[in-house]
Amino acid sequence: RLVESGGGLVQPGGSLRLSCTASGFTFDKSFEEYCIGWFRQAPGQGHEGVSCIDGSGGTTNLTDSVKGRFTISRDNAKSTVYLQMNSLKPEDTAVYYCAARLKICPNPPAVDYWGRGTLVTVSA
Repeated sequence: RLVESGGGLVQPGGSLRLSCTASGFTFDKSFEEYCIGWFRQAPGQGHEGVSCIDGSGGTTNLTDSVKGRFTISRDNAKSTVYLQMNSLKPEDTAVYYCAARLKICPNPPAVDYWGRGTLVTVSA
């Protein structure tokens, strides 16, 4: 299973860095063969795709609402993917999940592995 960390309470305009690690967990294939996606779920809403990164880290994508504010990256030596979130807004408040899928971006329900999520609250 993937494990997310780094969530918390932050004021509008602040920053957080989320981590998603597979440390201590063995995938069926090597970590760098998996694309990792970040999703979020606000109260009462469905999952929203936020970002995805390919296995090498060379290709990334971001949903329009976070472009210019969020950055995704990965360190395969640490089996970890990061989501750097800057200029946070109250509408970014959600539980953030990471997910893995072999060779292609996760697209629920087409997901090989999920994390349990980490709560991000943006409030004054």
